[in-house]
Amino acid sequence: MIEIKVPELAESITEGTIAQWLINIGDKVTKGDSVVELETDKVNIELNAEYSGVVTKVLKGPGDIVEVGDVIAIIEENENAATVANSSVPAAPEKSAEVGTFNQQSTQAEQELPKAASPIASPAARKLARELGIDLAQVSSRDPLGRIRPEDVKAYTPAPSVKEEAKLEKISSKPAVQQIDEEFDKPVERVKMSRRRQTIAKRLVEVQHTAAMLTTFNEVDMSAVMDLRNQRKDAFYEKHGVRLGFMSFFTKAVVSALKQFPLLNAEIQGDELIIKKFYDIGIAVAAPEGLVVPVVRGANQKNFAEIEQDISNLGKKARDNALTLNDLQGGTFTITNGGVFGSLMSTPILNSPQVGILGMHKIQTRPIAIDKERMENRPMMYIALSYDHRIVDGKEAVSFLATVKELLEDPHSLLLEG
Repeated sequence: MIEIKVPELAESITEGTIAQWLINIGDKVTKGDSVVELETDKVNIELNAEYSGVVTKVLKGPGDIVEVGDVIAIIEENENAATVANSSVPAAPEKSAEVGTFNQQSTQAEQELPKAASPIASPAARKLARELGIDLAQVSSRDPLGRIRPEDVKAYTPAPSVKEEAKLEKISSKPAVQQIDEEFDKPVERVKMSRRRQTIAKRLVEVQHTAAMLTTFNEVDMSAVMDLRNQRKDAFYEKHGVRLGFMSFFTKAVVSALKQFPLLNAEIQGDELIIKKFYDIGIAVAAPEGLVVPVVRGANQKNFAEIEQDISNLGKKARDNALTLNDLQGGTFTITNGGVFGSLMSTPILNSPQVGILGMHKIQTRPIAIDKERMENRPMMYIALSYDHRIVDGKEAVSFLATVKELLEDPHSLLLEG
């Protein structure tokens, strides 16, 4: 008998929620097969079988909260395992009455039906199918290897059965009835927050309570960056296979400014300051389930192309819900770009335990005084620095932001940074 346990996930993650089982009782699994999808505070993780055998017990169901070290299923290695799994009487619970209830309710129904092979699908596709109530076995894949992806799930349109059509026709002939929550006198929809959204909410509130957060603003004339980008973008793409965006310029400028003002690359631990001599820059990305901040590691040692490639890869993984814990851990400073959504100005919230975050915003053409006599329309961007006043004074914060501005307005100087 082999126990499937929740493994050590990360230093800051001690529990998760069973999102979906990828196997059924009675299934044969091979070492390395994905058996369960676990939703954590940061990412969804597929746990793999460490041994081959037959699944004889499932001790936790979808929606159950599990902690590191919890036993969630049992695998039998011997040849009699299939007999045990297909027994008409479910095995007695080993942990609690709650576990026994799940076994008796879920396994009896499963044991009466022949087992079908679990479709091969990405975690994002499984999650989307679960949310839409779609059976993955009915979804066709356009992948040459047969793996089901989110776009396949979105494209799936089940044909209604005769009964369903009759039911729909019957419903449509009746006046619509809205479900009304007892707390309200008008229609509402009550939706449970995902674990990740709950964590985001909790941490943002914690930052407001534990950090002395202030924000300072400046504005950048983006003319030089835009001119340089327009001159080099085609040759840059041909040489490196990745597009030259604004984010690499900002990342380079931030790294240079952090070297001059190291307290913005620090964190507080008790009564000590941890001043970091490395530059792992978090790039905030709007993922389907909420904001995530994957990290570009060693940004000070990378050129523009390497930074753009990292950002492109991390952004795609975020959209596909394929980020790993390693992608999200250990950032020293964060950049967030509300401008892609049209934000003209904002006060970004710190990504604890970091003590600084730079906010980029929409580029907008505005009349700017060149001297006492001349005015020109220039592409301007407001930038914001939120910082923890417990260790960063206003002078340092304002000087940091002014340095970022100067570097961006003279982008050729960024070529000297590395």
